[in-house]
Amino acid sequence: MLFLGGCASFPTSISPRSLPLDPNSLNAGSAIKSVARQPAPWPSQQWWKAYGDPQLDRLVAAATTGTPPIRIAQARVAKAMALGGIARSSLYPAIQADADFTRQQFTEHQFIKPPYAGNWAWNNVATLDFVYDLDLWGKNRSALAAALDSVQVATAEAQEVQLALETTVVRVYVQLALQCMLKDIAQTTLKQREDILSIIQKRFKAGLETELDLRQAETPLPAARAEIEGISASIELLRNQLSALTGKGPGDGEQISRPVLSFNVPVQLPALLPADLLGRRPDVVAQRWRVEATGKGIDTAKARFYPNINLTAFAGWQSLGFAQFLSPGSLIAGFGPAISLPVFEGGKLRSQLGAATADYDIAVESYNDTLIRALEDVADQVVTLSSLEKQRVQVNESTSLANRAYDIALKSFRAGLTDYLNVLNAQNQTILEAQRKVLVEARFLDAHAALMQALGGGVPVTPPAPEGAR
Repeated sequence: MLFLGGCASFPTSISPRSLPLDPNSLNAGSAIKSVARQPAPWPSQQWWKAYGDPQLDRLVAAATTGTPPIRIAQARVAKAMALGGIARSSLYPAIQADADFTRQQFTEHQFIKPPYAGNWAWNNVATLDFVYDLDLWGKNRSALAAALDSVQVATAEAQEVQLALETTVVRVYVQLALQCMLKDIAQTTLKQREDILSIIQKRFKAGLETELDLRQAETPLPAARAEIEGISASIELLRNQLSALTGKGPGDGEQISRPVLSFNVPVQLPALLPADLLGRRPDVVAQRWRVEATGKGIDTAKARFYPNINLTAFAGWQSLGFAQFLSPGSLIAGFGPAISLPVFEGGKLRSQLGAATADYDIAVESYNDTLIRALEDVADQVVTLSSLEKQRVQVNESTSLANRAYDIALKSFRAGLTDYLNVLNAQNQTILEAQRKVLVEARFLDAHAALMQALGGGVPVTPPAPEGAR
């Protein structure tokens, strides 16, 4: 066996070319560093509770419990575990019972003696076979290790599905809150314009306003009602979407009430962020496990260059006809090694090793790309949130000024000191500023949810122990 093992020859030109990135070698950038100067704890596993809405908590819980995406992810984990069980079975002896009862006509010109030679008879064999692969070169052990790493890949991907569902529910819920606030603005605007129209109608009857002023006051009302109707449709569509995300029909979405969200959500990042992403983001963890699995694939491909040595044994009965089938004279048994050595495979083993090495390089570069994009994703959301925090201050001031201007214009109009157009212009400005304010608030919560997803949320994942480059 030592002699046969020494016959194995590996092509030195086939070896991995890619190396996994060290997360700490990536420059996180000033945006991340400025936020992470004061170390903060990692997001809690139920990070959306910071929004302070019990209905949102219930929707997220429903979406991540028993819905089709979750069950599909769980089935993939179960499949990976089953495949791991198949790989594990190759490490143990296999025992199989075989029986063959064949009615056949025997030749007259071989070892068969009369009365069976040249006649029809039963040829009966029943054996118990034993096979054990010694796995001297670790082929089966490497295949098992790769299968177990694939289980970790499937587990991390299932956690990625869960995080994506959590984030999607939160972001859709934020959009629902936004549409409700826009509807409030539209309804308030409609009420204000109806009040102004009522004033103009009274003044028109008194001869203080022209018909042109009256028609100008009537014109915005249909458009305001149409805007309310459009927003109402958007609200229903978002409720349908939330209902589908929780695995229910549109009828359940009708029970979703108006969101009540807290907008006072702090923007904090943990220290040592690039390294933490390695163990926190499910997609990064999945890619890391995939690197480990494909590395074991190289070991499996290399082991195929060595001779395969099995121990085999069998015991049973064999006879012509049934009369003596179970008699002591029909007993058969045997044992011995079975050795196979690849001598000439037409480049098959070399190509298999090349494919396994290429798979490893693909997995490494996919991991590197995922890690880089994960850090980019965090930086993008931090920049967005930092900007939105500053925008919130400005839009609050603009909204306050616009409301004061509208109050002055309305009082002047009622006193007959200004015309309707000044009131309309002031009102349009208040509408614009109110809409801008709720848009900024909603974008802030949306960006916060996106940041939680970029950080990996609070999904508990465990990174593999890093290995050196192959």
